[in-house]
Amino acid sequence: MTGQPPVVDLGTWQQARDELLVREKAHTREGDAIAAARRRLPMVEFDGKVEVVGAGGPVPFSELFQGRDELVVYKHMWWDGAPHQGQCEGCTHVPWHFDDAAYLNARGVSFAYVTTGAWEEVAAFVEFMGYSSPWYSVRGLDEPVGGDMGYLTSYLRDGDRTFLTYSSTGRGTERVNGSLGLLDMTVRGRGEAWESHPEGWPEPRQAGWFWRTDAAGNSSWGEDSRPVPQWTRPGATPVETLGRHGHCH
Repeated sequence: MTGQPPVVDLGTWQQARDELLVREKAHTREGDAIAAARRRLPMVEFDGKVEVVGAGGPVPFSELFQGRDELVVYKHMWWDGAPHQGQCEGCTHVPWHFDDAAYLNARGVSFAYVTTGAWEEVAAFVEFMGYSSPWYSVRGLDEPVGGDMGYLTSYLRDGDRTFLTYSSTGRGTERVNGSLGLLDMTVRGRGEAWESHPEGWPEPRQAGWFWRTDAAGNSSWGEDSRPVPQWTRPGATPVETLGRHGHCH
């Protein structure tokens, strides 16, 4: 049968597993070294008094620290005027995996989501999705609190002074998306075309192909689709349009 690894005895499997473990350990050590270098990056001071809009109305960005010295923010892309199902499927993937910052808080780090959407639209989306972490609109604001969305960003507070310390790029958000790490441990992987697949494996698809489905659960990026977790939300019904206009902000 094609599309599966060869079958061997346990001893042979263990030998192959041990050989791979050498590479895995090297990867872990290099990751630790990169994290050490990340902690030594220079930082950029910015005005923490710039106002963002949250559930309680306009507040200075510094309030996102919630009295703590460190802050991690996820910048969620937004489609203006689109219904819930039309919002970014990739960005929906992030908060669904991480919506409880208890362990960060215990370490003295706060966590929040920001997006460029108008607060009235954002508030309705957050309520529909059932998110509990704080969300804020940074509409019209430039970097480092606004600007491009789709990234994880870290900040430091020193009294009344606030600093940008780090921002991810591209796939840097995967550290939050636990399901991707688990899929990378499976035989079939993510089933995406960029991956290296042995001959005979199922035909790979575009990245994130399973992030949207139709009402029947079939992968779909058409007008009848929703980001996958939305189908579990109370009141979610089949849809006929994504209602998107323009581009994600």
